[in-house]
Amino acid sequence: MMTRKRMMSTLLAFFFALFSSLSLAQFADRKIRISAGVPEENPVSVGVKKMQEVLNAKSGGKMKLIGYYSGILGGDNQAVQALRSGTQEMVITSSSPLAGMIKELGIFDLPFLFANEKEAYAVLDGPAGDYFNKRLEEFGLVNLAYWENGFRNLTNSKRPVGKLEDLDGLKIRVMQNNIFIDAFREWKANPVPMPKQELYTALEMKAVDGQENPYIDIETNKMFEVQKYLTTSHHAYTPWLILYSKPLWDKLSADEQAALREAAIAARKVQREANKTLDDKALVSLKRQGMVVSDLDKQEREKMMEKVKPVYEKNLATYNKEVSDLVFGELKKIRGN
Repeated sequence: MMTRKRMMSTLLAFFFALFSSLSLAQFADRKIRISAGVPEENPVSVGVKKMQEVLNAKSGGKMKLIGYYSGILGGDNQAVQALRSGTQEMVITSSSPLAGMIKELGIFDLPFLFANEKEAYAVLDGPAGDYFNKRLEEFGLVNLAYWENGFRNLTNSKRPVGKLEDLDGLKIRVMQNNIFIDAFREWKANPVPMPKQELYTALEMKAVDGQENPYIDIETNKMFEVQKYLTTSHHAYTPWLILYSKPLWDKLSADEQAALREAAIAARKVQREANKTLDDKALVSLKRQGMVVSDLDKQEREKMMEKVKPVYEKNLATYNKEVSDLVFGELKKIRGN
């Protein structure tokens, strides 16, 4: 005969199994396409893998992320439109292409806005980031978290750039973004807006002299093959946004939505750490590949910042004041002034 103790153990095991099955019943078998414009070697893929680990644990392996890298599902703008129309689930994109939709997101493109990653995280993970998350939902997009894209740095094939005057006349490819165009004009360079897919060929054919991107991007896209000079300018910080299609999001269960949010936030720490590590390694690698590295000292950065004050004034005048207050208020707090 079964003892009372053994019977209780059996019943507890039964109810635990029943509870687990009911919990997992809130998860459907899903294959979630996630598009990114960067190569798989980018730390973005580290974040995606961590997200999958968390989703496996929470959904019992039912929710599966399928990564498509190097823009094979289309450019950022194309992917974002696919999300808005509900024909694609996810995209990882920087804030810059989204500024055409929500102009205030352009605040993250302002030159030298953040002095370091700590400042960026305080703003993005705080009330300012929450503000943009709400605005994005109005445009059919759900942002799950802000990840690390890194600071942008300048390269060119003409000459070392160690001071502001060295930029004079250089043809620099920039994103199709008015803030970047205006900033480089103020620095007396010749900005050339161009899709990223065309960049390497343009550099190789000398259609442009240079470009600006994070170190990891410069290395993984092998720009050292067509660029000789690198400047550690750290002139802009543009974060990654982990976007989900709101039309498709609204079809998910509450448990599925919670699992995706928790997975993206758990992956944020891992991805940011991986980005910092690989960014440092990328700079060492670029030097090893023969790139000549110049640093901008504090005085030159201040000169460049002074030159782009009109860019700040022009754009901030058009933004909702709440955005400026949230961003600059947090920066004043963290800088202690």
